[in-house]
Amino acid sequence: MSEQVTAYIGLGGNLNDRKACIDKALKMLAELPATKLVRASDFVETIPLAQMNQPNYLNAVAEIKTTLTAEQLHTKTNDIEIVLGRTRKEKWSPRTIDLDILLFGGEIINHPDLTIPHLQMHLRSFVLNGLCKLNPQLMHPILKEPVTTLAARLGGSDFVLNPELPQLISIAGLIGVGKTTLAKKLSQVFDTKILLEPYDTNPFMADVYAGKKDLALDSQLYFLTHRVEQLGHNTLAPGLMAVSDYIFDKELIYARRLLDAQQLTLYEKIYPSLSSQVSPPVLAIYMTDLVQNCLERIQKRNRPYEQKIQLKFLQALDSDYQKLFSNWRTCPVIRVSTSELDYTKDADVNHLTNQIRNYVAVCRK
Repeated sequence: MSEQVTAYIGLGGNLNDRKACIDKALKMLAELPATKLVRASDFVETIPLAQMNQPNYLNAVAEIKTTLTAEQLHTKTNDIEIVLGRTRKEKWSPRTIDLDILLFGGEIINHPDLTIPHLQMHLRSFVLNGLCKLNPQLMHPILKEPVTTLAARLGGSDFVLNPELPQLISIAGLIGVGKTTLAKKLSQVFDTKILLEPYDTNPFMADVYAGKKDLALDSQLYFLTHRVEQLGHNTLAPGLMAVSDYIFDKELIYARRLLDAQQLTLYEKIYPSLSSQVSPPVLAIYMTDLVQNCLERIQKRNRPYEQKIQLKFLQALDSDYQKLFSNWRTCPVIRVSTSELDYTKDADVNHLTNQIRNYVAVCRK
């Protein structure tokens, strides 16, 4: 007798009576041979991921126990789809029902007709939230992270890998947290373009940090225009990876901390037209650490223009970054604690690069 396996199946549809169709599919799963329907998540409504000119979807996740093989289960779920009126057309087309095997025990399967874990389940909040309700201890067998962590990366949004976009990975975090070190390491691992902040070429920054507030606007505009040049739609190529040691959205954080009211008014008039020219990241890596640790690194590396930085200023920036990423919806966010994980070590970097490979549409290595 085959060993019993716990599997998770995603169900969804956007045609006819969506709830009735999912209920029928759950009933048919429960009636499969050598299979028990353990439970199902709440239903959740979602907008279409790609083709927007179609009805919203209703989705759920089911937990089953079965002695069927993954291939046998896949055949059975396809049969259920056919019985319930599923007709396969182009990708993203409307459907009465869709049954996807998300996880099958801890197995990793890569067959032409069956991929487990489901290829983009880690990009779908409606899938991950359903799994969290059923079993928050579940581990993704490839990413080696719990579904709770994967769900938190999405901020409640759903994403699609899109090779037609520049595959920009932006690293965010406080001064001194280790962004440039990590960016250089990732650039080497992936053999890809690196975009660094122009601290050493900004002719105004040292004076601004030394207290010359009249030059703060010049410094911020220098950074702003440089970033637009680096991240512009005509600069980054579709489908190619690039790693930046900053995230463009930090510009407003620094402007609001460093500019006076008159300077900020002018800056905020200039900012929208320039920011619209920038390619957004497909993945953000948010590095965190104790503010005191960041200040100690700043003092240790002894860059002259940074020696006037005070703990209070870093604490304010830390609060701003937390607010930024608490409401972040642009792309998935991988959070990295510098104190807990040393990304100057190959073993730790390998874990992170394994994550990254699953959040970008094209990977050169």
